[in-house]
Amino acid sequence: MGNICPRKETGKLLFDFKYQKVRCREQTTLEDTKANRKRLQNVMDKIDAEITLGQFNYAAYFPNSAMVTKFDKLETQKRIMSGDIKPTFKAFSDEWFDEMQVGWRRSHQQSVRQLLDGRMMDWFGDKEVNHITKADILKFRASLGKVTRKNGKSLSAEYINKHIKIFRMVINEAADRFDFTTPYKGIKPLRRPKPQIEPFTLNEVNLIINNVRKDYKSYYTVRFYTGVRTAEIDGLKWEYIDFERRQILIRETYVRGQMEDTKTDGSQREIEMSTPVYEALKEQHKVTGRSLYVFANREGNPVNYNNISRRIWHPLLRFLDIPRRKPYQTRHTAATLWLAAGENPEWIARQLGHTSTEMLFRVYSRYVPNLTRQDGSAFELLLAKTAQTRAAQEMKE
Repeated sequence: MGNICPRKETGKLLFDFKYQKVRCREQTTLEDTKANRKRLQNVMDKIDAEITLGQFNYAAYFPNSAMVTKFDKLETQKRIMSGDIKPTFKAFSDEWFDEMQVGWRRSHQQSVRQLLDGRMMDWFGDKEVNHITKADILKFRASLGKVTRKNGKSLSAEYINKHIKIFRMVINEAADRFDFTTPYKGIKPLRRPKPQIEPFTLNEVNLIINNVRKDYKSYYTVRFYTGVRTAEIDGLKWEYIDFERRQILIRETYVRGQMEDTKTDGSQREIEMSTPVYEALKEQHKVTGRSLYVFANREGNPVNYNNISRRIWHPLLRFLDIPRRKPYQTRHTAATLWLAAGENPEWIARQLGHTSTEMLFRVYSRYVPNLTRQDGSAFELLLAKTAQTRAAQEMKE
């Protein structure tokens, strides 16, 4: 049974009762008088009766209460559990995210949450998961293709595919749990343009290293001659530099202002130091050796690659009249230089953090045709030798 009592802080009367085993306290603006208590008790008696008969409608009595939303959610959950209805995409995706995020890196959690809460939620949020059709998915993907960014460019195929990939994971899991046929069937990812590989020549590398600001010479020497990713070098700590074995241990990355484990097991690796890298790190140790990070700012924190690119990298390329390229091309440069030098492809793959040589040959093979023997030169040599043998035989005859 509910009762009417005053709130200690204000002295105003309030309803105090239990509904669905939840204690509810609803404030009024009435003073604690005998007349007001009697008036509210009559309402309370009616509420008690309706609760007993299963006819109580919380919103009818307290339409502005936060408890209305809470009980609506409880009622929806009951209906979902009984199979009467299926959850909305928003409700299920929130549940799915809470279950999955424990196995993700923080940066990936942020990326997934951002994708779910953006255009995807605007499009599918209020739809029950079992009512989403293949046509809905295709229309959503088409709508992404029509989005224009502030810079006038459209969303890339890769970015659109990220939306669809997350959506597919959510809707397929919902289909398994609630026993309906997933609408995601026969939908292939958009074709992505092949990544643009524009490695620097060795002459360009030397030109850049010899002309960059002195305090960034070691930074770019390491980038060009090790193939480390931006997040790997920016978060590199001195504890992972082994001068004795001449190795750089890749164990952590710096992503979105946070230190994280490497993205995959293959990314966790040991990079061998060449002589230029060894000497560059020795010089850098004189500058930041007492800091936690190898390449640290004045506060001792990891450097900001956006800041470096804007202030150092791109101005230097313009000054040297070298075509504009992203700093990531330093990684491609290391790979092509190693291949051109005749290093073992399996060793190169390990240095780059690849689990096999497949990606190595697929991405970089055109820069090292003589190494892979896939340029036709062996066949040309065979034809030449055959022709020479035939000519020699004809001369004897």
